[in-house]
Amino acid sequence: MTDLWAFLMQTLTASGAALLLLLIKALFRDKLSPRWQFASWGVLALVLLMPAGIGGRYVLFNWPFVVETLKSALTGEYGTLAHVTAPIPLPPHTLPATLPEWLFAVYAAGVAFLLLRYLIAYVRLRAALRKSPPADDSAIRAAAERYSQTGEPSKRGRYCLPVCPAVRVEGLPSAFVCGVLRPVLALPSETDEKVLLHELLHLKHHDVLWGLTICLFRCLHWCNPLLWYCADLAGNDLESLCDQRVLERLAGEERRDYGRILLSMADEKYARAPGTSSLSNGGRNIRRRIEAIARFRRYPAGMALASVCIVLILAQPLLTGARAQAIYPLSATAAVMSSARTVWCTTFAGAFDTYAKAVLTGSLPCRAMCAPLGEQNALAAELEAGREADFELPAKASPFEGYQIYNLEQDGENAWEGILAVALDSPPAGECWDEWGHVWIAAQAVRAERQGRRWVVLPLEPFRALATSVGSLSEYDGEGLPAWCYEAQSGDFTIRIEYRTSAEPDNFRKAEQPARDWSPLFKRSVFDITPRPDASFGSRNLQRRMVWAAYTGAPEQRDNYTSIKVSSVPLRADAEAAALPQPGDGNSFGSSSHGTAWASRTLDKGWQSPLFLGGSGGNHEISAPPDCYAVKLYLNGHAPTELTLLPVEGAEPYARP
Repeated sequence: MTDLWAFLMQTLTASGAALLLLLIKALFRDKLSPRWQFASWGVLALVLLMPAGIGGRYVLFNWPFVVETLKSALTGEYGTLAHVTAPIPLPPHTLPATLPEWLFAVYAAGVAFLLLRYLIAYVRLRAALRKSPPADDSAIRAAAERYSQTGEPSKRGRYCLPVCPAVRVEGLPSAFVCGVLRPVLALPSETDEKVLLHELLHLKHHDVLWGLTICLFRCLHWCNPLLWYCADLAGNDLESLCDQRVLERLAGEERRDYGRILLSMADEKYARAPGTSSLSNGGRNIRRRIEAIARFRRYPAGMALASVCIVLILAQPLLTGARAQAIYPLSATAAVMSSARTVWCTTFAGAFDTYAKAVLTGSLPCRAMCAPLGEQNALAAELEAGREADFELPAKASPFEGYQIYNLEQDGENAWEGILAVALDSPPAGECWDEWGHVWIAAQAVRAERQGRRWVVLPLEPFRALATSVGSLSEYDGEGLPAWCYEAQSGDFTIRIEYRTSAEPDNFRKAEQPARDWSPLFKRSVFDITPRPDASFGSRNLQRRMVWAAYTGAPEQRDNYTSIKVSSVPLRADAEAAALPQPGDGNSFGSSSHGTAWASRTLDKGWQSPLFLGGSGGNHEISAPPDCYAVKLYLNGHAPTELTLLPVEGAEPYARP
């Protein structure tokens, strides 16, 4: 945590987990044994130890929305995003200058003050114990030997219960263990054997370490009363667990004696130092422990399994959590921008999808979801003014046609580039529909890159309008867009393959109502304009190849060629090439799922160059374009010439006839 907002994110996340834990513990108070009552606090401890929002997931609620809305409402700042890097306060890089920075400095100072205070108290206690005379440990060893359980593995000498050095302290109300690495047992002038058993069990199960952990959480969240209350309950459950362990080693009248010992301490003040254990933990808590002793029983084996299931069910929503979701509807600018800014794009496909839908709908929140943080303040100002996102399209986009990302290519580890194409609702200014009603396309080169935890989209150029020869975006094959071009020369011909790809997440769904003229048994597909920030490119990825032959010989020799055939196969360094297919006769074209293609054309007199031999397409996985193409060229039925088509930088695609 490096600022106030990160602390709020962490402490609110922990508070939500604590409230759920308290509710479940209240429901199962008499059903879970003390072991599982205390073990359930481990779930909250894991929440406290993990930075809030790790992996983009949040405990129970959309806490980023709450924090970001509060931050934007109080500061007017939209260009930052609260991020918890560690569950402890880290020193800022600069001196505090604003009120939130001063408040965080006060919080950090409080943590340091409490840690120092507890440390000083512990050091003083250890110094006082060093001055105390050593105690005769014969009674301690006798208690350890008497209450050892048969068959329990021995780890420290011949005693199943460990022992440690002991000292006598005059005026001490009750025994306690002090220290983790070198524990010391502090004893009053007279100590009952059952009190010794209690402290030896604390020592055996390292309860001082657990108490120290609870103390650390108190310091980290000193200004959160709910977590202090949970720390008190966790300490009480730790003592109840130790009582349970004591009672399991006692029988009959010894259990009632143990209860009377606790009752005698009900009026004592509770002032345990950090790094220690003690039988006494305050009058109210001791009364609760006595009630637990009164209903003590050995829990059946089946209850242990049920307890495990309850803790696992509790842990699932607390530890795995859920991703933040956009909140609709909202009206306040701070809330709208916070909702958009905190539901960031987790994949490059999700960033492209969100940006494209912002273009289609003019939605500023959609643009905020995939915009760099440096643009958030400007977007908030546009939203405050009641304007839509302006992408300077040549004409209004048609949202029902969807979009396509052409020529998608990876640029380094955390960036992808492509060309966004959307259909226009009307021709650009000064243009008109042609007699066939062919669709107009708006295209823009865009780049998705990871910035921190967010994928954002950066436009690389303004939108440009393209007239097409198709009636819808789904039929558009990238005509007029750049392509990867591969060429090779053979005699009087230059053979070229133009390669394009298109990709889009599966955004089409069945409409709730059938189209008016359709049978009620069928429902038409409609484009879903809801952004999908975690989308992936799936089954709607296509590759398109167009094969050309350009004549470069003498014009008077052109009619000497009466037929041309071409077969091709893509070559990649990381994949084995497929076999070259055999072209057919006449005018034909074909392709396979491996990327192989073949074309055959009969040439009439006066044929024009460049000659379009055919195009093909098919589904493909997102990958880099081929390194080159292997081609066999057949002219006038003669034996084929083998060619290798290499990439040509900056080549302009041919215009289709």
